[in-house]
Amino acid sequence: MRKAKFFLLGLIPGLVIVFFILNKKGASCSGYLPNSRVIAESLSKEFTYSARFKTEMDLWKVDEKFLKDSILTKGNIDFDRSDAQKKPCPSYILNYPKKNPRYEIGFEKCEETSYFQSLKKLR
Repeated sequence: MRKAKFFLLGLIPGLVIVFFILNKKGASCSGYLPNSRVIAESLSKEFTYSARFKTEMDLWKVDEKFLKDSILTKGNIDFDRSDAQKKPCPSYILNYPKKNPRYEIGFEKCEETSYFQSLKKLR
């Protein structure tokens, strides 16, 4: 019992200190899954659009803010239909929202840019 008290006496303040240090640096554990990593990397690159994509954005009334803030951040990558090993630019299919998707986006994540190729409205 005495060992448990000493253990907790060091563990609890240590966790609090680590929490405040990591929180201050803005660290988070949410970006380790493949879906989160692909989306975060895509958002950090310059966006370029194909002519087809721009036309579809106008048709479905999707602006760049909605694309970045909602579709990409809350979307789900369909890895079964994506080609994540394609060189030099892996291509992905993203569905938004995760449940009952309304939009499907096809894009490539290159070294410097995220190149958006297709936007489909599913329903």
